[in-house]
Amino acid sequence: MDRIDRQILAILLTDGRATYQDLGRRVRLSANTVADRVRRLRTDGIVRGYRAEVDLAALGRGMELLSDIRLREGVDRTAFEARLNDVPQVVAAMRLTGDYDYQLRVACADAREFETVVDRLKADLGVREARSRLLLHEVPLGPDRLLSP
Repeated sequence: MDRIDRQILAILLTDGRATYQDLGRRVRLSANTVADRVRRLRTDGIVRGYRAEVDLAALGRGMELLSDIRLREGVDRTAFEARLNDVPQVVAAMRLTGDYDYQLRVACADAREFETVVDRLKADLGVREARSRLLLHEVPLGPDRLLSP
């Protein structure tokens, strides 16, 4: 990956809908050359896809929490991970090392809905313990910081 690839990635990280013409103008290459570079970045697995960023509060889920999860002994992790898809309030999940098995990011309308989610995780998914914290705000850090040489 060279300097121009890094420039293209930085632009795509902030504007995934940028056209090849726009990318080319900004990195001073032809649209066809930029398209070839983007295709190579996708083939190499560097660019995995494009997504819309959704405002959870606008969807009525403005209460976000981080929950550290410890599973009961004997719970199959693969089954737990698959079952998380059945809990729409869980918007992200990471498997961890250390005292807890997972960290979940949960988006709810209010505390009552969150309580229902925790009860469901414990009753249906094998969660032994959930330690949760309310997310006050997310600090915006530009993802293009990763592209510095």
